[in-house]
Amino acid sequence: MPEIRVAVVQMFPQLGKVEDNLVAMGKFTDQICTEHNVDLIVFPELATTGYEMGVRFTDVAQRPTGHAVNLMAQRAADYNTHIVFGLVTKEKVESTIYNAAILIGADGEMLGEYRKLHLPGEERLAFRAGYRLPVFETSFGQVGILLGWDLAFPEAARSLALDGAELLCVCANWGHSPAQDRGTFLEEWRTYNQARASENAMYVVASNRIGEEYSYQFLGDSMVVGPRGEIYASIDEQIEGYAVAAIDLDTVRKTREESQLIQCRVPTAYRAIVRKY
Repeated sequence: MPEIRVAVVQMFPQLGKVEDNLVAMGKFTDQICTEHNVDLIVFPELATTGYEMGVRFTDVAQRPTGHAVNLMAQRAADYNTHIVFGLVTKEKVESTIYNAAILIGADGEMLGEYRKLHLPGEERLAFRAGYRLPVFETSFGQVGILLGWDLAFPEAARSLALDGAELLCVCANWGHSPAQDRGTFLEEWRTYNQARASENAMYVVASNRIGEEYSYQFLGDSMVVGPRGEIYASIDEQIEGYAVAAIDLDTVRKTREESQLIQCRVPTAYRAIVRKY
C-alpha cells in the first residue's frame, strides 16, 4: 500500500447555524486540498450544528441523502478525497434522530453512516443510540469511525480492529464544564487516543472541536496518532486550523505481526467484557 496523506480539521461549529458551518467546512476543504494532495479529511462530531441544541436537534436533522451530505460529497468529488464529518441524521420517523458520522468516498458517493453507540446522559434525551460498529472499505484501506464518548470504551475500537479496520476516524466534541479542571480532561483525551491506537496497532485520526457553549468548553488538541501511539501531527489547543500527516497503512500489518496484539488474545477468558452490567 503506498503512503497516503490524511488531514484532521479543528473548528468552532456555530450553534444551530447549519449553513454557516457547512460554508466553513467547505472553506477548510478548499484550503486543505489546494495546499496538499490528501486522501482523507476528518471533521469533528456534530460539525454542522454544534453540541447543546437539546430538542432543537430534531429541527436540523437530515437524512443521509440530504443537503449537508450532498454538499460535502461534491467537495469530495471535486478534490478526489474522502471526507468524514459528524451531523444529526434521521430516518423516516421524523422524531428518531441519531448523532452520526458520514463517510464520503473520493468519487462523491456516500460509503456509509455510523451512529454513535455510547451516549452520555444529555445526549440520551435527544438521540437514539446506534447498535453497529461498521468497517468501511475505501480505496486506500479499511476505516472505522467512533464519535466522542465512544473513544472511552476500548471494546469499540477493538471490535473495529478485529473486523479489519486499519485506520480509526474519531469525530469528537470532547470538553468539560467551566468548574472542571481543563488539564485533567485534556490528558484524558490524549491518553484515550494514544491508547486506542497502540492497543490495536492502528492509526487514529482524531478531530475535536473548540469553543464554548452553554455548559461546555471544548478542548481541541486534534491529532493523528500512529500504531505505536506516536503522534504524527497535532493542532494547538483552542485554535481553528488543520494538520496533515503522511501515513503508511502497511505499518499496521507490520506492527500487528511484531506485537502479536491480535493473535495472542485469549477470548475465552474475556466473557465478563460482554456481560451486561
